Amino acid sequence: MTTQRMLFNERLSKPGLIVAPGVYEMVSLRLADRMHFDALYMTGYGTVASLLGLPDAGLATYSEMVGRVSAMANMATTPLIADGDTGYGGLLNVRHTVRGYEAAGAVAIQLEDQEFPKKCGHTPGRRVIPMEDMVKKIEVAVASRIDPRFKIIARTDARTTLGLDEALRRGEAYARAGADILFIESPESREEMKRIGQTFPDHPLIANMVEKGRTPVFSKIELEQLGYKIAIFPVTALLASVQAMTKVYDHFKDSGSSIDNPVDLYDFADLSKLMGFEDVWEFEKRFVETK
Repeated sequence: MTTQRMLFNERLSKPGLIVAPGVYEMVSLRLADRMHFDALYMTGYGTVASLLGLPDAGLATYSEMVGRVSAMANMATTPLIADGDTGYGGLLNVRHTVRGYEAAGAVAIQLEDQEFPKKCGHTPGRRVIPMEDMVKKIEVAVASRIDPRFKIIARTDARTTLGLDEALRRGEAYARAGADILFIESPESREEMKRIGQTFPDHPLIANMVEKGRTPVFSKIELEQLGYKIAIFPVTALLASVQAMTKVYDHFKDSGSSIDNPVDLYDFADLSKLMGFEDVWEFEKRFVETK
């Protein structure tokens, strides 16, 4: 994990946008990891959906989520940014969460200023805690990490209910508290994103690209011009997967067969290789007697 943190820190210091696709279970992780992105993003929305079949509304526990972080980070060679929700409780919980995510192998943890139970940032009904309370959480998070290269991402959800001015005020306070990366969630226009970039020209910023969410989706060049350093795409692969599965299951229901399936399928032999069967075959050749 030391190597991954070193790589992520080096990449942060270089020009250009870091594209971090969302991964939500081990197949998506394996597939994205082999494509050599600069970072991967363990999405809370997708992880809760795939692990529990439930909405990202504060229902997953710390133990469930840190277990996913550990499984993903230990399998991936790509640096993994992990969603840590609100820190799963008070200040002591934040310390425990930061140390747990760091020990599990993530290169960065995202903490947000929502009230508990939290909700996905592009859904309605979100409420935020007082800014001073979140400042204390960030201070605790910074003080709790062992490796200074482990990054603390401070996210504010204030834009939707309290307006952009309040979100920017909170971003400035979280930066002063020691946050390494800022995440102003759910800006609603190019103009708002431009203002965010102009407010924090020297601080790495995350853009959350959710198709049909509250924020417009921009190209890589546009995000760089707007002043963003990291673009996360938390649910794009999940949306594509669910769309493809829906078509497949509809076809089964209508025809009772996979013949003339409307979806292009990943090759089964390639999937077996992706899952690591080549290692199994080599092991068996070496150690297992064959008749």
